[in-house]
Formats: sequence, C-alpha cells, structure tokens
Amino acid sequence: MATWITMDEVCTQLGVQPQTVYAYVSRHKLEATPDPADPRRSLYRAEDVAVLAQRKQAGRKPETLAANTLFGSQPSIPTALSTFHRGRLYYRGRDAVELARGATLEEVARLLWGAQQPVVFACPAAARVARPGRVAAFTGLAGLAATGHSTQGRLTAVLHEEAQSLVGPLAAAFGAGTGKAPLHLRFAQGWRQPADAAELLRSAMVLLVDHELTSSAFTARIAASAGASLPACLLAGMTTLSGPLHGDASGRVQALFGEVERSGEEQVLTHYLSTGLPLAGFGHHLYPDGDPRAAALLALFEPPPVIARFIAKVQKLTGLRPNIDAALAALVAHCRLPADAAFGLFTTARSIGLLAHSLEQLSVAQVIRPRGRYVGPPPG
Repeated sequence: MATWITMDEVCTQLGVQPQTVYAYVSRHKLEATPDPADPRRSLYRAEDVAVLAQRKQAGRKPETLAANTLFGSQPSIPTALSTFHRGRLYYRGRDAVELARGATLEEVARLLWGAQQPVVFACPAAARVARPGRVAAFTGLAGLAATGHSTQGRLTAVLHEEAQSLVGPLAAAFGAGTGKAPLHLRFAQGWRQPADAAELLRSAMVLLVDHELTSSAFTARIAASAGASLPACLLAGMTTLSGPLHGDASGRVQALFGEVERSGEEQVLTHYLSTGLPLAGFGHHLYPDGDPRAAALLALFEPPPVIARFIAKVQKLTGLRPNIDAALAALVAHCRLPADAAFGLFTTARSIGLLAHSLEQLSVAQVIRPRGRYVGPPPG
C-alpha cells in the first residue's frame, strides 16, 4: 500500500519550499490526498517523493545523465504509446486493464498503431507449421528479415499493411490456427481450447501488448532508426524479448510451479525463504502496490489448487504479490496449454507493441547512436 507523509516531511526530504511542492502536485509529479485527521491539510505520496529526491540527487552531470538514460528509471525517448500512472498501465491514455475486459488484440493494435482501417491479422493456410514453437517463429521471421524492404520512403498505410502480415504468421508459428478470425480465437482453436479459455487468452494478450520503453522496445527502435525492414525490427525486439529476465520470465515461474507441484508448496517455500533465493514471478519494481495486470488476469480464473495456495502463502510471508509472469504461468497450468505457450502468447502480443515502437521511431528521422564512456587502458 502507498505511504503518505506530511508537507513538512516532504519539504525536509526534498529541501524545497511548500510552493515547490504545490507545483509538483499541479504537474502530476506528486500525488496528494486529504489528511483524514484534518481535511484542511494534505498528505503526499512518499513513493513519489522518493522518486523526486532520487532525480535531484543524481544532478545534471553529463556522465550521470548518460547513465540514467540507458540504465535508470527515466525514459530517454519520447513516446505516445504507453505509460504508467499511479500504479496503472495505459495505452495511449486508456487503462490497459479496462481494455482487457473486452477489447481484442486487433483493436488494441489499431489503437497503438494509429491505423485508419480495422486491423486483421490474416494468415493463409499455407503458413501453418508442422512443429509450432519458438524455433518456427524465429526461423520464419529471420527469413523475412533477410529479404525485407527498408522502411525508408514508404507510406505509413503501407507499413501498417506489412505489420499486419507479420503478426498472423508469427501467431501461427506458435500454434494459432490460420484464417482471419481474431487471434485469441485462433490460438484457442490451435490449442483445442473451449470458448471460455479463448476469452482468457484474449485478456492476457491485451495486457501484454506494450509496457513503455522496455529493452526489447528500445532494441526495435534502434533497428527502425537505422532504416531496417519491419521484420528486422521485430526480430531485433524478439531476440531481446527471449531473455529470461524479460519476455521468457514466465519460463522461470513455470519451473518454480513445477517444483511446487512435485514437492508441495510448504517445502518449496521453506527452501527459498531459508536460503534467500528470489521467487520468480513475485514483485515488480514499477508496481510497488502490486502488478494490476496480474491481479486482473488472476481474477478471471482459479489456478490449480497447489499453485493457488503457493501464491497466497508467498504473498502472506513476503508481502510480494504475483506479477504478470506468474499470472501467465498460472494461466498455462489452468488451461493445460503447451509448455511454451506462455512465451508464444507474450511474444505474439508484444509483437504489436514492438511494431508500434518501430513505426513511431520512424517519425524521428534520426539514428539512435549512444556514445560510449571509455573506461579502459589509456590509448597509445
């Protein structure tokens, strides 16, 4: 839960006058709420104050700014695609959790891409693969990247059509059916799931479409800034996404849940807590009050009993709530989806965001080229 502090505490921590605090509030950098003990006064969100204090302490040195640009908490590239506000994720100003209640992946793609026409991720029957999975997905996309046309000198409408043509076959490579139906229905068809499971897949994928300037989005933008083809931009982002600290994090959670199913939640939890090992899938630095995407998804189904008990006990003993990686792994277990389904759903959904970042970067018309700060032996 959020922590609230007084005006005097804010001024002391930031070294500013009350007028500056009011300015932070008016610019939505600091959240305020009425003091329950005295409605004439306000309390201020301590987490916001900590962020402001960190920025102030970092100073304006070029070295500090450069390091923060690449490794810090502040984005260095302007984007209108998605952002975080008061512990919630928004796509172009619309709450992602609210969109997940009914929007299709195609509708969210149209929103993020700013497409004039409805988006359809059609996939011909000839694109069906014999052995669905990440090998088929990466191999197919690599072939397109090797022969694709540069994005330079091409109209946005044409690029939107090409982007649509990439997502459908990518989904099919992970096991979705072919045709023109919405992707969640085609995934349910390919994995032989009922209609209620299709709705769960739809909600999960909408929640995963974008997450501001992630490492994979940044990689895709670098490729786009150099004029690479859309499949090359998407492939660049996907290779970064495949890391276990990013889009394949659900694989780590699935391994943890596997331990729980084999040994029981008490034994596994005791082992992890007694040795200080981190619990994959719990906590998120961007959501100190809990990942709203995970809460929204987990509210739609009941995980297997042993996993549900494990999640509840972890939260009780550590205070950490499950994040979207844990929710996605629980969904795979609930529906008994293929082993690599979590990565397939994540990658297919996030491909829309990666393409959105690539398209947005084209309007900048400047190559992303950070400078290195040399710290090796002196030259010569």
